[in-house]
Amino acid sequence: MPRRTATMLASTLMLIALLCAGVFIDVPYAEMSPGPTVNTLDEHDGEPVLQISGRKTYPASGHLNMTTVRVTSADYRMNLVEAVYGWLAHDDKVIPHDTLYPDGKTEEESTQENAEEFSQSQESAKVAALKELDIPVKSWVIVSTVVKGSPAEGRLHAGDVIKAVDGTAVKAPGDVAKLVTKHAPGEKVDFTIVPARKQAAAEKEKRTATGTRHVTITTEKSDDAGKERAIVGISAGTDHTFPFTIDIKLADVGGPSAGLMFALGIVDRLTPGDLTGGAFVAGTGTIDDDGKVGPIGGVEMKTVGARDKGAQYFLTPKENCAAAAEDTPEGLTLVKVNTIDDALSALKDISSGRTGDLPKCTTG
Repeated sequence: MPRRTATMLASTLMLIALLCAGVFIDVPYAEMSPGPTVNTLDEHDGEPVLQISGRKTYPASGHLNMTTVRVTSADYRMNLVEAVYGWLAHDDKVIPHDTLYPDGKTEEESTQENAEEFSQSQESAKVAALKELDIPVKSWVIVSTVVKGSPAEGRLHAGDVIKAVDGTAVKAPGDVAKLVTKHAPGEKVDFTIVPARKQAAAEKEKRTATGTRHVTITTEKSDDAGKERAIVGISAGTDHTFPFTIDIKLADVGGPSAGLMFALGIVDRLTPGDLTGGAFVAGTGTIDDDGKVGPIGGVEMKTVGARDKGAQYFLTPKENCAAAAEDTPEGLTLVKVNTIDDALSALKDISSGRTGDLPKCTTG
């Protein structure tokens, strides 16, 4: 066999061997890619995304699209060939597996966490939107979760309303931890609560809950690193009563990143005219009860997905702007927002054609 032919054959066989090896070599990476984008002003799977009853609503045209990212599952094991392909693909992103699933988090645990964050984002979107429209919302601090095996287990329950700690009125979830950590581990702390069942009954009957009771719990030392502090084993959250019904119908979506777009959709449906002026606006960002917009993951994937569907403008959390601007899809304007007021101001500029006034994202 001629030397040249033998060399080419050996090279080909080696390449085949390397490719075969790459298929069977697992690497600790996961992949993100652009996911579906849904117009909050329209229907999804045959029903309106935003369903509002008990209050006058108005038709809305244009688009206020929430965006998503597809990710490989927690138990998916990427091989070397797939990783290399993902690194080379423009619209996909290969990242360390532990970035998406830290501490060995399972698929089930991740799905549950995403569902909880999605539910909370919907509540915050409703509160932020109604506050923006000066529509009163009743809020109170509740026991959000109780840690199994903690001093609070069996004493406090998820949904209990926390009125006071050691006689000091509680106005925000953060107040609870501050008051508990004033104690040393082993000391007693007194909670004034309305039991969850009484609160639920009062909400159903549209009245103020009555029947507070005191629960005394002995604190214990936290097992995390850092300065010693007292805990009882609960996390506090906020619950709300709305003056009318707002339902957000969107299955198979998780995480908190649609909060901003849900809030804008609600504002649009509850006010005359169109916030977008008929433009195709997409975006992302968490939102809290006060309308503060927070950063999200996978912004580069979301801008690609939005532009592929026809978006002209993309509302981008301030903290994600630099990353998003590094590779902006052609024809898409990235608009920097830090609050719901920023977003509404940008929509006003877009609808009136004053796009030169928009605060655009830059890499700097």
